Amino acid sequence: MKTVSSGVLESLNACDVQGKVRLGVSLSAALLENRFERAGCFSWIFVFCFLFLSVSADVALSQDEARIMKRRQQGILTGMPFMANIAPRTFVDALGRTLFLAKAPVRVVSMAPSVTETLYALGLEERLVAVTPYCDYPPQAQRKMRLGGTHPSPEHIVALKPDLVLVPQDFIQPDLLQSLDRVKVPVFVLRAAQLEDVLGQIQMIARMFQRGKAGDDLVETMRERLNGVKERIQSLNRPRVLYILNSDPLQTAGPGSFIHQLIELAGGMNIAGEASSAYPRLALEEVLARDPEILIFPVGTSEGIPNEEQQQWRRWSNLSAVKQGRFVSVSSALVDRPGPRLIDGLELLAQAIHPEAYADESTRKSP
Repeated sequence: MKTVSSGVLESLNACDVQGKVRLGVSLSAALLENRFERAGCFSWIFVFCFLFLSVSADVALSQDEARIMKRRQQGILTGMPFMANIAPRTFVDALGRTLFLAKAPVRVVSMAPSVTETLYALGLEERLVAVTPYCDYPPQAQRKMRLGGTHPSPEHIVALKPDLVLVPQDFIQPDLLQSLDRVKVPVFVLRAAQLEDVLGQIQMIARMFQRGKAGDDLVETMRERLNGVKERIQSLNRPRVLYILNSDPLQTAGPGSFIHQLIELAGGMNIAGEASSAYPRLALEEVLARDPEILIFPVGTSEGIPNEEQQQWRRWSNLSAVKQGRFVSVSSALVDRPGPRLIDGLELLAQAIHPEAYADESTRKSP
C-alpha cells in the first residue's frame, strides 16, 4: 500500500484539473466500496485529502489567472485594491477614494481654474478635453470646450469620454459625483488647505501623467522663490493685515487656509490668525478692535471686491489702514487659486506689505 500511495502522490502534479477530479471520483468510489486493505486505510485517506486540496488550489488559481488577464486589458479603474499588484501607481483622493492608473490619462476634464493652470504648467494642455467657464489662464485655455456653468450635467461629461476628471472638493456636487461613479467615469477629488498641500498636489498630478520630473522641477522653482521672499522680510516688523474675501457678510481667511499662510510668509500679521475656522466671518466690532494697518482686497473680472465696496471702508476713519491710506488690491487669480501661480501671489503680497524690501528692484526697473 505504501508503494501505491507514493505512486499516486508522484503523479498528482502531472495531472490537469479535470484529471485530478476524475482521479478523486475513482478514489471516492473505492473508499465507499471498501476496496482497500484495512492496514492501508490511513494512507488512502491522506492521498484523498491531498488530492482535494490540490484540486481546490488549481481551480482557484485558474479563476484568479482569468480575472487577472481580464483586468490587465482595462486602462483606468477606481476603488479596486487588487490592481495594486498590476499597476503600482496608486493615488488616494481627498475623500479617501483609491484610484489606480494602469497608464497615463489621455482625455482629461478639469473642473477648476487651479487644475487647468496646473495641467498647462506641466505641459499637459493637449490632454484637456474640457474646462470650466472660469478657466481663463493661460489665455489658450479659453479656447477649450467649456462645461456648463458651476453645475455641469453628468451627460455632458460622459459624452466627452474622459479617462479622468480632476475636481477640487469644494467644486464637486454630491449628486454629480454619484452619477459619474455610477457610469464608471474616474473622478479624482482634490483638496489643498495649506501651501504644502498645493505643492504636493502639483507633484501628484504630474505623477498621474508620468511627468514626475516636470512636477518636481516646477515645485523646486516655487520653493526657491518662496525662500527668496522669506529672506527679504525675515527681519522686518509685521504690520496687522485684514484680507477681505467678502464684504457683506464680512469674511476673511484664517488658520487652516493657504491664504493665511501667504499673509504670514509675506511678512504680515493676520488679525484673524486666532480664528476657529479657515474662512471665518468677522463682526465689524472685532475689526475695529484689532485695528488692521493694511486692508487687502482681491480683485478680478469674475471674482473679488469691487472698487465701490473698497471705498466704503473709508467710513471707518479711526482704522490705521484708513489713516495711512493702505488699501491694497491683489489679483484674486494669484492669491485665491491653489495652483502654480500662488507664488506670484505671495510675491505681490510681500511687495504690498513690505514695499521697502523691494525698493531696490523698483529702482533698477525705473528708466
